[in-house]
Amino acid sequence: MAETPTSTVSQIVRALAEDVSAGALPAGAHLSAQRLADRFGVSRFPIGQALRVLADHGVVTPAPRRGFFVAREGQQPAALLAGHRQPEGLDAVYFAMAEDRVSGQLPDTVSESALRERYGVTRGQLNQLLDRIAAEGWAERRAGYGWRFSSVLTTPDALEQTYRLRLAIEPASLLEPGYRLDPAVAAQCRAVEENMLSGGIETASTDALYERGVRYHEAIVGAAGNPFMLEALQRVNRVRRLLVYRSLTDRQRFYRQAREHLAILDLLEAGRQEEASAAMRAHLGEVMRKLSSVRPLLEAAAPPPSRK
Repeated sequence: MAETPTSTVSQIVRALAEDVSAGALPAGAHLSAQRLADRFGVSRFPIGQALRVLADHGVVTPAPRRGFFVAREGQQPAALLAGHRQPEGLDAVYFAMAEDRVSGQLPDTVSESALRERYGVTRGQLNQLLDRIAAEGWAERRAGYGWRFSSVLTTPDALEQTYRLRLAIEPASLLEPGYRLDPAVAAQCRAVEENMLSGGIETASTDALYERGVRYHEAIVGAAGNPFMLEALQRVNRVRRLLVYRSLTDRQRFYRQAREHLAILDLLEAGRQEEASAAMRAHLGEVMRKLSSVRPLLEAAAPPPSRK
């Protein structure tokens, strides 16, 4: 008899099925257990359980000693999504907590009992949420009492600082000696962007939209073969989710971004690294210029200067 998946496993199954359905995870995409563990703030054990559930439904396929890949001719995960709905609405609670933190309604320090009462969740559900938030870098457990939320990630300059770091890393990575973007990786990136332009931008979940951008940029930087550049980008991507999720509601800007992603791929596949680097710098620079729409939200939420 098959075991009933836990709520954590069901949450992961549902999120990955949504990514496949939206095209954020295209056919043939490799599903790294460690990357998924970092994303969901869990150990690799529930990730393995979730991947096996997806494999049982034909959404992913296992490969000996290589892990799991999105099936090339698997069933659409609609039925699987229906079977793994989250009646607890943990995604909604997660975004409510993020909204409260950015708007200044969630204090720097808070007890678990206060959080359970505020958001109407069980102890186990709260642990899932806090594990995810801790993995993303905007909260940490206090010694002996409650949780402390990072104040750095809600300051007006924080989001701009993350993009300045990306401006330093990403264009430079394209000029690394021996840069090589694997054709299979490039094809996967292209398939995602084309799917987004064909309607996926309007139907993808907020998480899928964010993950799609993260996967693209980490694939591009990863092709440089410089682990320090990739690690720095992965770190900043984990912590900036809290700051960018509000802007994901404006989906029109993703059409331009998808077209720019495709243009950078064209240059890379043609071996025109310097032009691709310049295009990446322009791409990130344009995003920075659009941050003016998000800055007032962060300024309103920023805590007053401490008085000593």
